[in-house]
Amino acid sequence: MDFRLTEDQEALRRGVRELLGRLFDREALRGAVSAGRLDRSLWRELGDAGFFSLCLPEEEGGVGLGLPEAVLVFEEAGRVLLPGPLVSTHLAAGSVPGAADGSVVVTSVDEGLVPWLDEADVVLGDVTGAVPVRSVDPLTPLHRLPGTGGRVHPFHPADRPPTTGALLLAAEQVGSAQATTGMAVSYARQRSQFGQVIGGFQAVKHLCAGMLVRVELARAAVWAAAVTGDPVEIAGAKLLADDAAVGNARDCLQVHGGMGFTWEADVHLHLKRAWVRAELGMAAARAEETVAASL
Repeated sequence: MDFRLTEDQEALRRGVRELLGRLFDREALRGAVSAGRLDRSLWRELGDAGFFSLCLPEEEGGVGLGLPEAVLVFEEAGRVLLPGPLVSTHLAAGSVPGAADGSVVVTSVDEGLVPWLDEADVVLGDVTGAVPVRSVDPLTPLHRLPGTGGRVHPFHPADRPPTTGALLLAAEQVGSAQATTGMAVSYARQRSQFGQVIGGFQAVKHLCAGMLVRVELARAAVWAAAVTGDPVEIAGAKLLADDAAVGNARDCLQVHGGMGFTWEADVHLHLKRAWVRAELGMAAARAEETVAASL
């Protein structure tokens, strides 16, 4: 399978990266953490740019692109830790009025959790009795449905097949894994110990090389699943992407040392978001059962 992007796809990815660089830079990221609320003006700007209507047909007011293009866009969103129920609002475009243009925020029940419940205008699913829980990620407030306790309910692949949402979350994980790889390499080139930059030490080289392998393997799996739409490939892609996002954030922390845990470094935010995303869309137990059932 040829995974080289077309000129239009390259232009899309470049355009989204430039857009997010303008709308959600590092200062905006820090501001979002401090505010603890969803920026409605940012949400509307994303809607105006076609973020949520990307896969809607042109005759319905959308951009008319496909799942492979959506994966590229969500990868960029994960790279900058763009907050909010992006996947739910994207999937609701075309069925929930206002979702496509960003004037309405949509969230949904996901593995017993409901992200951004207090900020949402529309909630898909029954959230009766949902209670707030302390989220490890300051950019993803959570509620939990009573009785779920964080455990995945018994699942049969024929009853609950993997969804597009799981793949888009996997794409965000890939973007985050790519970001932490870049952060680790950049820090390793600057930080000096024992008279030389730490990037010259073999142990650090191995960590960075392992991070690159994880992110490229996960990206290939996510892109392949976006092309085929196969439920089993989506499940496998989610497993690999979760592993890449969490594993790369951990290794990036290792490269940074104690500095990585301080407020000055963003790597701890990537690790916390990766933990939360890994429990959404399709948690590991359900993804593993989906893959195992196909073997």
